[in-house]
Amino acid sequence: MTSFLRTDEASFKNLEGFDFTPNYHTWQDMRVHYVDEGPKDAPVMLLLHGMPTWSFLYRTMIPKLVHAGYRCIAPDHLGFGRSDKPTDIHWYTIARHTEVLSSLIVELDLQNVTLVCQDWGGPTGLAQAAMMPDRFEHLVIMNTWLHHEGYEYSGGIRRWNASWHGDGRFVRERPDVGLLLLLSSGLAGPGVVFPALEQGTEPELTGEALDVYRGYSAPYRGLPDEGFNGFRRFPLSIPLDSYHNGNAAAQELHYRTLLGWDKRCQFIWGCADDVFTEAWGREWSARMSARFDGFPDAGHFLQDTHGGQIVELILDERG
Repeated sequence: MTSFLRTDEASFKNLEGFDFTPNYHTWQDMRVHYVDEGPKDAPVMLLLHGMPTWSFLYRTMIPKLVHAGYRCIAPDHLGFGRSDKPTDIHWYTIARHTEVLSSLIVELDLQNVTLVCQDWGGPTGLAQAAMMPDRFEHLVIMNTWLHHEGYEYSGGIRRWNASWHGDGRFVRERPDVGLLLLLSSGLAGPGVVFPALEQGTEPELTGEALDVYRGYSAPYRGLPDEGFNGFRRFPLSIPLDSYHNGNAAAQELHYRTLLGWDKRCQFIWGCADDVFTEAWGREWSARMSARFDGFPDAGHFLQDTHGGQIVELILDERG
């Protein structure tokens, strides 16, 4: 039996913009949380997060998509959000995350699915479309990748990977995930974020910055260091130096399979991202003969800063 931790439900009370009823799927004695909003018989928007986020990332998009007539399913990977958090860092592999997500899709019998994926939601989510294409009708791909021969990892992703090794910036006990999202969303600068991270202190925040910080910190509030192993493992699973943990062979297979995708597909990109660059997004979209829309002022976590505009682009593509 897997040893895991569970975040106290009180940590999730009164989060700004995130008052959705929790739902749980059971996988090997562990709870996998997912948001399920909108009519049960409506077309599905499957909204997938990466690292170090959770379904909170889609808080502004879900109400707009429900209003437009869609059912929104937004799961939290094990180790993230309201989902349980295995304590053994070696438990976490991309293949296992992919398996857990498959079990949720099958249990809910999701059909007519639009996949909306970003960051590690790409390798885990696009795998579903490659393996179960009949369940999916539309791919929305945002600032992500699938490993394949010839893929050039950017300087940004190499620096990110290095920061989790050796004496890297994030190699510390209980790294403060909320600080990372403040930096990426432009709500706080390096002069605020990095000293707080290095000193293990919480910065003085107000307004939107405080709301975002509370939202992304909530899943780890009160947990010991082992509770942070889920998001700690993701950057260590990049196939730069972890071919097995990153499920690289399967990623390559899924990449090749989806190049033949003949249904609706679009790319929406944060063009200021130095991890998954605009050039890569445009190259991939061209290979899939898909529409590309980019936000010049958006970074890696574009759902945080451009949620409403992303919804408009998805609905426009669907006509």
